[in-house]
Formats: sequence, structure tokens, C-alpha cells
Amino acid sequence: MNEMRVDWDDLHLFLAVAREGGLSPAAKVTQRSAATLGRRMLALERAMGRELFVRHDRGYEMTSEARKLLEELTEIEARIVRLTARPDAKERPLVKVSAGTWTTLALLEKLDEITGQPADIRLRFISAETTLDMPRREVVIGFRNRRPTEESLAGRNLSRVEFAPYARTGAPERWIKVLADTPSARWLDKTIGNDAVCEVNAPRNSLDLALAGNGVALLPTFIGDGQKGLKRTGGTIPELAHDQWIVTHQDDRHLPEVRRTIDRMCRVLEKRHGQ
Repeated sequence: MNEMRVDWDDLHLFLAVAREGGLSPAAKVTQRSAATLGRRMLALERAMGRELFVRHDRGYEMTSEARKLLEELTEIEARIVRLTARPDAKERPLVKVSAGTWTTLALLEKLDEITGQPADIRLRFISAETTLDMPRREVVIGFRNRRPTEESLAGRNLSRVEFAPYARTGAPERWIKVLADTPSARWLDKTIGNDAVCEVNAPRNSLDLALAGNGVALLPTFIGDGQKGLKRTGGTIPELAHDQWIVTHQDDRHLPEVRRTIDRMCRVLEKRHGQ
């Protein structure tokens, strides 16, 4: 019988390379050289008999096998943390998250997948269309529509976000206007002016009105496509498309509860964007 002999230290190093996206950034986290990490990843692939990375000049791209391994090891890591916790450490660690209306809605719909079952973190969502001060720890994790420029922050690029108009069949062909300081709200104001069936100051209310059949709402496709009864009434709007980034402080991103939260939220959003 062929027995797979895997060095557990290599699995720990794999987590760093997978999460950091390459050898150089993983070297800073693990205090190992990039050359050493490269050799250990090759040894791990040989021991497991599977290809884990596609090597590019720009970094290490995970294969489907690697993504599956990352997911399984993350869950194992969470169990180890629970098993080794001090008996008096009953309070779950608090993770504060800021996101816009639509990302918050998508995450809250999959709350159990993020907190774990049983829950091993306590989430505090701060739904805001503005960017909160992460260096001052107003939040630990934030979602942004551009790469962070502050040296103290680290970011992971998520799926691209697109917007399109949505309405129920037979709804009035008039826009529901959102009065907010967001790119989509500014686009609506520039495009339709005062020609709207209703004006609201909370983006979520535009979805509620569209679901009630009261007009056309401008929604991100990862929200609109998942709403029963709504359909697109037009194409996506190119000037509103943008990348989404999940951001945390360099000093916080290696905390076990922060890593778990980020990995779980990324999986939830990847599934949502791919629906």
C-alpha cells in the first residue's frame, strides 16, 4: 500500500503561500526565504502526488486541488484553535467588519457559514458607504472598491462587481432613485435627474421597492440576479464596474479569528458572484 508521507510543517507553509499569493509575501510571514518555500512546496506536491500551484512571474496561482486543500486545512486550523483554547476563554473573539449595503446583505444571508457551526467568532457588522479608519481600528476587516494604498494595510482582490437595472414584470418603467454618496447613486442622478418614481436615502430601500413592483432599481448583479421575481431590464453599466477588495491591517491579518473570517467571507462571496 502506498502511504503518503507529508511533513506537517510543509502544510503550515502551504497555508502561508496560498493566503499570501506567492513566495515573496509568504516569506515575510513565515520568516523563511522564498527559495526555501519554493522547495518545500515542490516537496509537498511530490509527497501528495498532486499539483497545487501554477507558477507565474506574478506569483503562485492555486489549482482546484490547492483550493480544496486550503478550505480543509482552514477548518482543521479552526478546530485546533478551539481544542487548545484555555478553559476560561469562553468569550468568542470579536471581529468588526465594515461593508457597503449590498456586500453586508450578501454576507448576512450566509451568517452561519462565516461564524462557524458552532460559532467560534463574534461578528459586528458596520454597514457604511464610507471608508472607515482601519489603522485606528474602527474596524478589523473592510471591503473597498480599490486596492488599499496605505502601507499598514493588506488587501485581497475579490470578484469584479457590476451593476444593472432590475424590476418585476409589469412594473413602471421609471427609476427608483437613491440619494447617497456612492458611484451608482451619482450615476443615477446624472442620468435621470428628477425623473424617478420614488427617492430613498437608503440603498436597501430601492431593492424593497423593486421587489414590491414599484419601479426599476439599480443593483449590483450579485444581488439582483439572486432575487426571485426580479429580472434585468437592461445591460450592465460599464462605468460602474469595479474590483472589490477585502482589506485588513498588516498586524491583524495573521490573527486566527481574522484569517478564518476572511477565508469564510471570501468563499461566501465567490459562491454568490458565481451563482
